Amino acid sequence: MELEIFQVDSFTLEVFKGNPAGVCITENALDEALMFAIAAEMAVSETAFLSLSDLRLRWFTPQVEVKLCGHGTLAVVHVLKEKGLFGVGDELAFNTLSGVLRVKIENNHIEMDFPAACLDFDVPVDEQMLVFLGLSAVQVVSHSYFDSKNFIEIDSEQTLIALEPNFDCLKQLPGRGVVVTAKSASEDVDFISRYFAPWVGINEDPVTGSAHCALAVYWGDKLRKTKLNGYQASERGGFVDVECLPNQRVKLIGQAVTVLKGSMYV
Repeated sequence: MELEIFQVDSFTLEVFKGNPAGVCITENALDEALMFAIAAEMAVSETAFLSLSDLRLRWFTPQVEVKLCGHGTLAVVHVLKEKGLFGVGDELAFNTLSGVLRVKIENNHIEMDFPAACLDFDVPVDEQMLVFLGLSAVQVVSHSYFDSKNFIEIDSEQTLIALEPNFDCLKQLPGRGVVVTAKSASEDVDFISRYFAPWVGINEDPVTGSAHCALAVYWGDKLRKTKLNGYQASERGGFVDVECLPNQRVKLIGQAVTVLKGSMYV
């Protein structure tokens, strides 16, 4: 069987920046074992699979299926637009493990309506995790928990950029992912972040849309703003604009660029 396959850099307009995602769009859904195999072969943080017959959208890392993936969703819609299947002004409703996700194609960007994260501030921070991240307790401004992931605000952008976590040690602890964030020193950006997920085979994710569902809530409350600009300070880097919407929703706004397309024989 021959499948059309794409690799798209999301949350950027520069190739080799942002977060790369695999994209596979078929008329009908593929077998789950095949999707896992393709995701492992693509070897990027997530590969997105869309079946056009029911608009069911799924995302796989090389090791696990995930419930929500912002950069994979952005990549899929970018490819749909490039292929001429949908155009500017169209709104799509994808069926996903996180419910119905609505996406709108605008002239210069794509808007994604995602569920807002619910942050739990009652869970104490794991001191050992801080050590493995390269942090001390005095550098932590705030700690919370969402969707099996830790969320940590620290005291400075410089500290965040300089982090060099011990991923082998982190994997020995229970976990799913860690968002570390700080207020931006730049006037053009409200907050910066990094996302670590060695538990699912991704030591550092370049740009994480789903993490911004928590970042938007946290920084929106702290800065008393509904629209914010975020920068994920990975080696590749990427920008995500966010907007806090009513009814516990968050709008993620981004752009993407195709870097590879071809055929996969399975």
